[in-house]
Amino acid sequence: MWASAILTYLFLYLPLIIVVLYSFNDSRLNAEWVGFTFKWYDKLFHNEKMLTAAANSLVIGILASFFATILGTLAGIALHRYKLKLLPFLVLTPIAIPELLMGVSLVIFFVIVNQLIGILELGFITILLSHIAFCIGFVAIVVRARMQGMDDSLVEAARDLGATPFQAFRLITLPVIKPGIIAGALMAFTLSIDDFVITFFTAGAGASMLPLEIYSMIKIAVTPEVNAVSSLLMLLTLALIVIATRVSPSALRANS
Repeated sequence: MWASAILTYLFLYLPLIIVVLYSFNDSRLNAEWVGFTFKWYDKLFHNEKMLTAAANSLVIGILASFFATILGTLAGIALHRYKLKLLPFLVLTPIAIPELLMGVSLVIFFVIVNQLIGILELGFITILLSHIAFCIGFVAIVVRARMQGMDDSLVEAARDLGATPFQAFRLITLPVIKPGIIAGALMAFTLSIDDFVITFFTAGAGASMLPLEIYSMIKIAVTPEVNAVSSLLMLLTLALIVIATRVSPSALRANS
């Protein structure tokens, strides 16, 4: 069991470690290690095109996770409370279908809408709407799982004691599902900031997004500059994981 676990984790994390190490390689090619340097990070931070793409991806990720968390939380609560056969299909379908199919369907939808009303060209807004659409299901699943561990009699007791539906939600339901909401928001942000397929279809000609810029860079070769971008993305993801692990236990202690 230990040998299997060690091999599995090596398979998962060894390539990531190599990417980080070679982001400091003093060579244009990744064929061999030449020496240690920070020049690729310096070059990256002076690359205005890459910085613009990163800023656009951060804005999209923040906005998409914000709106997807609100809608996904409501969807997760509805999935728990209302046993409607059509509701899980509507909420979870964007997760189940392939990203390629969803990207094609979304770009066709946006083109048709733009032809009808003329105000929805492919660009920032279409990327944001697309990311919100496919992130809602992930948030809903996490919140629904959190709701299943909740004692519904607490809400009924609050209502019997005179609490309004909103007060019962704010004082009882929301604190219980708060760790699930945080986890769903972080998941939505992570999925949004590194999504390529759906972004590729809905970005349009003039949009500059980080996954698309990285893709254009690796068409020739995987350079240390690409490794530097990847390392920073991994650092951001690890920071979000640390925040989630620190916030969730404190929320659970507050609930208890």
